[in-house]
Amino acid sequence: MSSILTNTSAMVALQTLKGINSSLAKTQAEISTGKTVGSAKDNAAVWAISKVMESDVKGFSGISDSLALGESTVAVARKASETITDLLTQMKGKIVAAQEDNVDRGKIQTDVQALKDQIASVVGAAQFNGLNLVNGSGNASILSSLDRDSSGGVTASKINVAGVDFSAGGYVAAAAFTGATGVSTNGDTQSFALNSAGSDDMVIDGSVLAAGDKISVTVGGKTAAYTVTQDDVNTGNASENVAFGLKNSIDAMNISGLELAYDDSTTDGTLTFTNNGTQDLSVSAQYKNADAGDLSLLATIDVTDAGTLGAQLTNIETMIQTATQAAADFGSVESRIEAQADFISSLSDSMKAGIGALVDADMEEASARLQALQTQQQLGIQALSIANQQPQSILSLFR
Repeated sequence: MSSILTNTSAMVALQTLKGINSSLAKTQAEISTGKTVGSAKDNAAVWAISKVMESDVKGFSGISDSLALGESTVAVARKASETITDLLTQMKGKIVAAQEDNVDRGKIQTDVQALKDQIASVVGAAQFNGLNLVNGSGNASILSSLDRDSSGGVTASKINVAGVDFSAGGYVAAAAFTGATGVSTNGDTQSFALNSAGSDDMVIDGSVLAAGDKISVTVGGKTAAYTVTQDDVNTGNASENVAFGLKNSIDAMNISGLELAYDDSTTDGTLTFTNNGTQDLSVSAQYKNADAGDLSLLATIDVTDAGTLGAQLTNIETMIQTATQAAADFGSVESRIEAQADFISSLSDSMKAGIGALVDADMEEASARLQALQTQQQLGIQALSIANQQPQSILSLFR
């Protein structure tokens, strides 16, 4: 039976054409984006997995930067330790030469002092991006990986690097806060709160300072430091010089609300802290002793003292072993960081390949499918056109 109200053939042809057009649009989208799963609508599970993996790849990119920074920092520390080992070895040669009675020990001591000064210079310069692993200022913790468990939880893994102290070592009470309320002592640090509109003094005690001692003052989270020189000690002006040097360094930090005054009418090196701001400021101080670091025995090296030359030879050998061990430790950590960096790079490439396998379109297949669908579309249009013309043939029955 033929009907002019219900054209079944046309409906079938239309539905077929709609399906072809839908598949064609999807194939064209794959070709234009290069992805078979471009959104959660295409495949929610695969899309979610790919996004998690993409976030991990992005995280690994940041880890690569962290490892590069850490590797450079450790490399500087390793090179400094190796250089210090070489300088100490040269110093050992001077001590051995001084064992003879018919040598000018005074001239040899001049060379020894030059080597001491060079070691101090190496220690001070061995920093990368502000982090120094050989002056006793701290350790390093380098982000090395992001570990994801089966439940989706993420934890950060780190490579910890232990620093050494080849600088002027431990701490002494070389200064004190006077007039400050609530001064607390925690280990080697004195601290107090500088109240708003308050004023307190810090007094430097130069009588206990020696060349190489270092005084650090932290105000409002910013730190300034001064290292005592041999000239400071020789002139007897250590208190004043330290106070004046600290004032210049603290002023250069431009701490909001802080006013710092140096009383040069005294000989005790008095600094007056005044808080003109509306917020309290935390103030703390540390005093590092030149004779307490890993190379503290350097202070005992004096070849003009013939009676201690045997002990000095033992001491220099101990320090060489200490520096050698530090260089070896830093070298081991540097190798580990380098291996981890290579692994992270390979892991990122593998994850990118995995993401591609999940969501990337097979362009050869898509091309072939596009050709087939375009042909089907043309045939579908032709079929629909024929189906739409069928009711017109019924008119011939009424002629």
